[in-house]
Amino acid sequence: MEYILHILVLVAIYTVLSVSLDLLAGHTGLLSLSHAALFGLGAYSSALLTTRFGTSVFVGFLVAMVVAVLISFCISLPSLRLQDDYFVIATFGFQMILFSIFNNWIAVTHGPMGITNIPQPSIFGWTISSRVGLLVVALLLAIFAYVVVILITSSPFGRVLRAIREDEIFARALGKRTYRFKVTVFAVSATLSAWAGCLYAHYVTYIDPASFTVMESILVVSMVIVGGAGSRWGPFIGASVLVLLPETLRIVGLPSTFAANFRQVIYGTLLVVMMMFRPRGIVGKYDFGQ
Repeated sequence: MEYILHILVLVAIYTVLSVSLDLLAGHTGLLSLSHAALFGLGAYSSALLTTRFGTSVFVGFLVAMVVAVLISFCISLPSLRLQDDYFVIATFGFQMILFSIFNNWIAVTHGPMGITNIPQPSIFGWTISSRVGLLVVALLLAIFAYVVVILITSSPFGRVLRAIREDEIFARALGKRTYRFKVTVFAVSATLSAWAGCLYAHYVTYIDPASFTVMESILVVSMVIVGGAGSRWGPFIGASVLVLLPETLRIVGLPSTFAANFRQVIYGTLLVVMMMFRPRGIVGKYDFGQ
């Protein structure tokens, strides 16, 4: 039972990550490869505050939000002046820069050794240590992320985002300052990613740079592609499929060294099949990249 609860917590955390990227890629048409770095940024921000300065987890979440927004400006302000593939390459570059900081700024992040003894979440002095309690917190964060995205996409702001996705030049011709909209939505997406990172850090109580590589960014992109871009349930379905898949390989009994590599083969094959036969994903509203 504990193992099942563990998997469900991971599904909820990755659902938040997938929802945050879908706000960019699905609803705005901006594919980013920097979400694992933003995920790590939230994890490291909260972990450092709680382990070194003894702050509460709530303060860690607030600081992670501020840091994520500031870093999102550093990424989006120069990158969003680029278009299509150039924007993707720029976000990939920022992903590599932030990963290098996590890995090499040993005085702060401890580098490859990581940060240990991260406290578990607490509310009003009550530490949430049970898997059931952690699952409830993860589900609440996932629901909150969904509510934020639904409120944004169903508002006039969201209609501008869809206009940017379909034809940004036309949106600008109507007098919309599309650059400001894109910077704003990138900041919201970064905040949700950072909060997912905070919860992940306080759930596993240990983080290192290996959890925030470019492969992790590609995994989140895969969740959006498989589940379906721009749909309400797509991020949850994509996160569920790609989190449960490697666990299925473990149940089958494959050796851990072989299963890790074979998992990447399955991910790649699944992406190729989806792009060939179902480019809009399982329940997507749009063909990915269109």
